[in-house]
Amino acid sequence: MQTRSLGKGGPQVSAIGLGCMGMSEFYGPADNAQSISVIHEYLAAGGNFLDTADMYGVGHNETLVGKAIKDRRSNVFLATKFGNVRGPKGEFLRVCGTPEYVKQACDASLRRLGVDHIDLYYQHRVDTATPIEDTVGAMAELVQAGKVKYLGLSEAGGETIRRAAKVHRISALQSEYSLWTRDPEDGVLDICRELGIAFVAYSPLGRGFLTGQIKKPEDLAPNDNRRNHPRFQGENFQKNLEIVNRVNDIAREKHCTPGQLALAWVLSRGSDIIPIPGTRRSKYLHENLGALNVELTAEDVSRISDAAPKGSTAGLRYPAPMMERLGK
Repeated sequence: MQTRSLGKGGPQVSAIGLGCMGMSEFYGPADNAQSISVIHEYLAAGGNFLDTADMYGVGHNETLVGKAIKDRRSNVFLATKFGNVRGPKGEFLRVCGTPEYVKQACDASLRRLGVDHIDLYYQHRVDTATPIEDTVGAMAELVQAGKVKYLGLSEAGGETIRRAAKVHRISALQSEYSLWTRDPEDGVLDICRELGIAFVAYSPLGRGFLTGQIKKPEDLAPNDNRRNHPRFQGENFQKNLEIVNRVNDIAREKHCTPGQLALAWVLSRGSDIIPIPGTRRSKYLHENLGALNVELTAEDVSRISDAAPKGSTAGLRYPAPMMERLGK
């Protein structure tokens, strides 16, 4: 397993992390035994970077990850998030970053995970009603208390990142980045590099679309949340298939899968970028890790970039109400 630094001078984590969200929600019914097995396989393959959040499955995902790592905590670099507040039925209530909530959320996550500290603690979304200085100040107190080791932000805008970094070192920014979501290239990546912050790329496979396994909307389970995303609907779906087909053509030349090519492209964008593809299937876990063996020349990277030009993806990456919470 290759490793990358989590920020300038930061700890070494796996070059490809494992996103655990889909093991609990959004992509069909959960299978706890299968998901725990996949986490164990990832760790056995040398991986150490697990990503979860308190909102995934309304706590279920943290409990699941906690069970999976109970007897192997020392082999895990554990990341979780707070800030998206949901009700008991899963309904989204608000984004909260008040100091009081930060501390309550951390204690609740520690209990569900069954650990005495969190390695990387992210603010999942920025609470625009609470100054970022107050939120990060409370997060910094968690570091001082030994409950958290490193701090991160997710889907934060450039000004917020700069303000946060003045309060306490920010080790990672987690935001969506892939061949079909190039938004971070509009300045956020540059700011991260200026400040020595690692960039953790979620949905590096375009929520599975770039793998080529989703050929029609009906391939998604009836309760799959992606059916609600504009990029998976109507004419957008068909236009985005054209991108996948072009990526697939290059993948065949490189003797790899389109998913591996898409992941290799993300990895090629800089040694400070760490993709965290999610899966709950052993087959796809090992396929994703195989992207580390795909060697891309500068010409390859250029061709892949041209196959999915920036801004060419059809549709918003989230439904409109969710888009309003991004880049604050």
